Formats: sequence, structure tokens, C-alpha cells
Amino acid sequence: MMNVWAVATNAFREAVRDRVLYNLVFFALLMMGAAILVGQISIGVEDTVIISLGLSAISIIGLFIAVFIGVGLVSKEMDKRTLYALLAKPVERWQFLLGKFCGLVMTLAVNTAAMALGLYLALWTVKHPLEKSDAYVLVAVYLILLKLALIVALAMLFSCFTTSFLAILFTAGIYVAGLFAEDLRTIQAVDLSPTTMKMLRGISYLLPNFENFSVMGAVAHGRGVPGGLVGQATLYALVYATIVLAAAAMVFSRRNLK
Repeated sequence: MMNVWAVATNAFREAVRDRVLYNLVFFALLMMGAAILVGQISIGVEDTVIISLGLSAISIIGLFIAVFIGVGLVSKEMDKRTLYALLAKPVERWQFLLGKFCGLVMTLAVNTAAMALGLYLALWTVKHPLEKSDAYVLVAVYLILLKLALIVALAMLFSCFTTSFLAILFTAGIYVAGLFAEDLRTIQAVDLSPTTMKMLRGISYLLPNFENFSVMGAVAHGRGVPGGLVGQATLYALVYATIVLAAAAMVFSRRNLK
């Protein structure tokens, strides 16, 4: 585990030094500032507007970080030829992948926390003091972080066997499809045969169900999130990410790096 931690901390330092992260976080904070202005125009629903726009900014910016930097975690090391020197040391390929994954998740956690702080500052500016229901925002931010961790795992899987461009397309495609995974299970279409319906339902269970992490609407309206839902989403993200990372390690272990 020491090897994993060493790779993770190195990946964290590299990601933090990346100017793209600062630009994205600044853009997210700028969006939250715009939310304050919009909230002041929307009389009576300022809290709902600010929370909705703030959480949307955190989710969108985090998605860009997870996809673009997640794909580059492996390909960048290969392009720079630094991966060969690293694997020459007593570091297994699965340890390298797990360390990179943990490093980027740590980076996402720091950036998400910074953006969440900006959201709370926006809320405090519009209405102070804060109310007890505003604590639900932290639950929504936590679930967003779980979703982003899942996306990082998918990005790393695709980057292990294809080009960076295709990995980005595949990850984005899986993300969009995962948003409709729940709909595929309940779809009712007259033109589709029973076999096709069963196939769609089977695919829906293979896709990551990102609706498990969507509580933005409830939180924006001051409604709480059941603890059971949070626990279920945590377990789902942990199991799914573990399976994806195991598949990535299997693919990466068989890849010829010469």
C-alpha cells in the first residue's frame, strides 16, 4: 500500500499544479457569483436558484476534471516515457492505476470542497445566517463526488486500451447513457420486440446508474436526503468503481508498453 500512496500523492501534486484546475474552479466560483445575481432577481426563490446553479456548477466542472484529467493519467505518463521508469521500480501495474485513481479523487475532493465553500458563501451573502436545511447541500456535494469518482474509474479503463480522444468520447458516452439507465429499465415501446426490451434492460444494469447520485432537486427545495439512500449510493459507487478498476488493471497488465 505504500507504493499506492506514493503514486497517489505524486498524482495529487501534479494535478494541483495543473493550471486547468485553477481555471475550472475559478469558472465554477464565477458561476456561483452569477447565481447570486440571478437569485436576487428571482424574488422568493433565491435559495433554490443559488443552490441549483451552484450544485450544477460543481457537477459540471467536476465532470470536466474527471474526464479530461482522468483520461490523461495513464496516457500522459506513457507519452512522457515516465511510466517505464516508474514500473521499473517495485511498483505493480495495478498499484500504479490505483494510486493514480486515488490521487485524482483526492484532487476532486479538494476542488469540490473549495467550490462547496464558494456555494455556502453565496448562500450566506443572500441570506444570513444560514439555516439548518442548508446542511443538506453537503450531502449533495458528497454524492456528486461519488459520481465523479465513478467517472474517473471509467476514464482510466478506456485510457488503458485506446487513444486519449477515443477514451474521452467513450467516457462521455457512458456518462450520458448512464443518465438514462433508469429509463431503459422502465421503457415501454410498442415498436420494440420483447427480446429487444429484455436486451435494453440488461444493458441498463451494466451501465452506471448516475440517477443514484442525483438529489439536487430535493436539496434545492430544502428537503432532506434519507441516510439509507446515501449509504446505498456509497456502496454502489464503491462496488462499481472496484469492478471497473479491476477490469482496467486486467487490461493494463496485458498491454505491451514497448
